Amino acid sequence: MLETTLLRRSGRRLVTASVGALIAMTAAVGPARADVGDVTEYPITTRADSGPAGITSGPDHALWFAESGAGRIGRMAVDGTVTDFPTSGPDTGPTEITQGPDRALWFTEVTAGRIGRITTSGRLAEFRIPTADSGPSGIAPGPDRALWFTEANGNKIGRVTTSGRFSEYPVPTPNAYPYSIAAGGDGALWFTELGSGKIGRITTSGRITEFRLPGDSDFPDDIAAGPGGMWITASGSNSVDRISSTGRVTRFALPDPDSLPSGITRGPDGRIWYTDQSGRIGRISANGRVATFPVPGGADKVPFRLTTGPDRGVWFTELIGNALGRVQALPR
Repeated sequence: MLETTLLRRSGRRLVTASVGALIAMTAAVGPARADVGDVTEYPITTRADSGPAGITSGPDHALWFAESGAGRIGRMAVDGTVTDFPTSGPDTGPTEITQGPDRALWFTEVTAGRIGRITTSGRLAEFRIPTADSGPSGIAPGPDRALWFTEANGNKIGRVTTSGRFSEYPVPTPNAYPYSIAAGGDGALWFTELGSGKIGRITTSGRITEFRLPGDSDFPDDIAAGPGGMWITASGSNSVDRISSTGRVTRFALPDPDSLPSGITRGPDGRIWYTDQSGRIGRISANGRVATFPVPGGADKVPFRLTTGPDRGVWFTELIGNALGRVQALPR
């Protein structure tokens, strides 16, 4: 499977499994699994092995997440109540998810080679990508009111309108494995190339520019807009990086030598937050000052992706822990 291949290249893990019946269901919320320091965990009570991957805030003031192990899309209210909805099959491999310009949730189906759309009421539509076995991974809304996504196997950047019309743009570097994508403040989309150690920039007209990270063993993973440019997690360098609109890279080393930085987002406090698959959530200021928050159970949970929640907390997925976590993002 694509996710396993890509994450093996960067020394990470991804577990997928097919579990559960294909029906939408709601479970009563239980108590938070654990409170340690600033981290609170909420179990995904609808599935035993959901494999939560991507996460985003929805227009209904809830958290929406991709259940990569169950072929479902989950919704969690800020009190921990979980509802989930099936895609067209248990092995579609939903991976990343974002809110679209039409107030629906859009997601990638890495195994099925499709882009999915689901409304907050659970109405599903799926659109097949023209390139077969393209392996869609990251997805983000663009300034042109379309959804932009990466095709890791197809080595392309894709664009789909809210009506399901596709365009595709080849990445110049062969076997680049474009992975994550985010809109920048310059009107373009920026993406990571997990296989080449580069960062790409694509305009809405399809023009691509690539910038190489300084290390030989970098595996750029996730990307987000933040103070001073685009911020990137790069596991091979044990750092969080920032790249300017001209391609200048500033590297901020992480204090823990065993760090495996993965997801990244701008928090409600204006700082950059990242997940560390070694079992921490990190926060970094514009000048590189880092604070970390331990996740109960550490690396066994595999903190993966994160987003700012509707309650001004920072919420994250536990890829193996079958839970969502929350960190209170108060100024310190």
